[in-house]
Amino acid sequence: MAAWVKKAGIVLLLLILATAGTAMAQDKKPKPKTRILFLLDASGSMMAKWEKSDRMNVAKDLLAHLVDSLERFDNVEVALRAYGHQHGRERNDCKDTKLEVPFGAKNAANVKKKLGEIVPRGNTPITYSLEQTAKDFPDDPRARNVIILITDGIESCNGDPCAVSLALQKKRIFLRPFVIGIGIDAEYEKQLNCIGQYFNAADVKTFENVLTEIVTQTLSETTVSVELLDDQDRPVETNVNMTFLNALSGLPEYNFVHYLNDKGKPDMLEIDALMPYDLVINTTPAVVERNVTVKPGRHNVIKVKAPQGLLYLRQDGPSPYGLLQTIVRQNGEVRTLNVQSFGDRHKYLAGTYDLEVLSTPRIYLKDIEVKQGQTKTITIPTPGQLAISSQMQGYGSVYSIDESGAQRWLLNIPENNSKVTIPLQPGNYKLVYRMKTAQSSKFTDVQDFTVRSGATTTVRIFNR
Repeated sequence: MAAWVKKAGIVLLLLILATAGTAMAQDKKPKPKTRILFLLDASGSMMAKWEKSDRMNVAKDLLAHLVDSLERFDNVEVALRAYGHQHGRERNDCKDTKLEVPFGAKNAANVKKKLGEIVPRGNTPITYSLEQTAKDFPDDPRARNVIILITDGIESCNGDPCAVSLALQKKRIFLRPFVIGIGIDAEYEKQLNCIGQYFNAADVKTFENVLTEIVTQTLSETTVSVELLDDQDRPVETNVNMTFLNALSGLPEYNFVHYLNDKGKPDMLEIDALMPYDLVINTTPAVVERNVTVKPGRHNVIKVKAPQGLLYLRQDGPSPYGLLQTIVRQNGEVRTLNVQSFGDRHKYLAGTYDLEVLSTPRIYLKDIEVKQGQTKTITIPTPGQLAISSQMQGYGSVYSIDESGAQRWLLNIPENNSKVTIPLQPGNYKLVYRMKTAQSSKFTDVQDFTVRSGATTTVRIFNR
């Protein structure tokens, strides 16, 4: 066996041990099992000469040393699937793929034995092989399922490997695959890049380095800190829920409540770097960072602009409304952003909002500005009350009267109550009412009245 191959295996082993040892020292929690499936191209073109050997023998030697190194980890299992090796090209078999070595503990010897038996022969059914990998991984929702595809060609069976890969990633069958292209023409690289993270192994040394990089990304600890910036780009915002969504499935992978230590620094969070993420900062409204870049095997700092201020809804004195609420919308928007009660303080992103106070009548406040680090206080006049005293039941409504004398319907009087008390904002109103016993619309009673803050206005309905 070539000396460079042995050296590569030793270097790779030392690297894996170093990175994994650091991770275990920092985090005593049990790690999820990592299952690595090697999907090996064994089509006829893999017999092509490559430097001092051929493509297949180089791949076999490097994989043999790699699985030896991985066997030293209790939480790592490997398996081997090959395609294009059971039938010659003349048969054009687009289902020529087989799981040669299933997942199992300490099975490096089985993988190496099978690698020695595989002879490249046929074509390149990548799509069908990817579909079949869904059956290769044991049903284990906590496991990290990883595919490393090694190929020297593109799909030869008219399939769509990119669509299949995306669909299986969305189903959480496996994480984003690694794809190593050996001697791939530049014009074909796009067809492999969409399957997963693509590496171009232009020569044997690069192939060796790529395998090292992939294993480092797969097994090394990756951490992130999230800095929530104010409007001056200072990382001072905190105590906000934040969610890392799987960018493919849209499902939550991690939920955290942001934390700053006594030195004003965010803590480090360990996440899986083999997934694409959208980061949602659950402020009001939420801030969404699409396709967050997380570099594996290192600490990442993610900066998100999220300046916030307080909106305080205050009403002086006791309120006859009970719990008075306000609809909060972003300026110019129709959709309800939040419903906030009077007496509450709530944080919002710095910006402009429209308020609809659910008083009677409703109060509309436009262009309310919430500023970073400040409290915007909204106060409305203390309501008064309308008291209707009547010995008879009937039908009627209350209208508000504006400065021009125009009336606007507000509410209907309950039909089955002889005495009614209604909280109203200060202003001018009109009561239009007819007793149930009245036999004609002409017996409608119309009365104007005024409501003052904190006072009760009594209106008596006369039986006509």
